[in-house]
Formats: sequence, structure tokens, C-alpha cells
Amino acid sequence: MATKTLGGKTIEVNEEGYLIASTDWDRDVASDLAKEEDIELSDTHYAVLDFLRNKATAGDTITIRSVGKSGIIDIKQFYQLFPGGPLKKASKIAGISKPSSCV
Repeated sequence: MATKTLGGKTIEVNEEGYLIASTDWDRDVASDLAKEEDIELSDTHYAVLDFLRNKATAGDTITIRSVGKSGIIDIKQFYQLFPGGPLKKASKIAGISKPSSCV
């Protein structure tokens, strides 16, 4: 396991940079993870991140389609908010495990 300083604290991450413990996540951690992806978080970003965290906590399968049906944003907006692999990047920034559908 590797460690990173995110949100002013030392956090364990896996080889791809995903948090080992989702309980280490907060908005400061999310902001630092987003900066690594060249993303500046807005309120809409945080709404999507909260949605993903809630789905993951409930044990639900997370897909691009489920984000598009969330009522927060549509799929096109999801790609605009998290370009170049929206589900993978959004999950990482949300502090949850990489969805099984992501390569």
C-alpha cells in the first residue's frame, strides 16, 4: 500500500490511487484528488460525488447509466464534468472503490 497526503492528512491508497478506507474521505480530500485529475470541483461535482458515495454505501452497483438517471445530471454532462473516464475518475474522487465495470 502507498500513502498520499490529501486534505492535509496522510491517507492509504492502492496502486491506482483509490482510497483504501472510504471513511478517510472528506471534501478536502476530494478537492486534492480532483486536482490530480485537473478537475476543479463545483457544487454539481459534489452532488455527483455524494450520489456515488450513497450508492456505494448502500451496496448498489454503480454505472454511468445510474448516474444519468440520478436526476442530478445527464450522461453527456457526466462526461463533461469528469472527462476521459467519468465513472473511473468520479469514483476515485468520491473515495470509493473503482467500479467493476471500469477497466
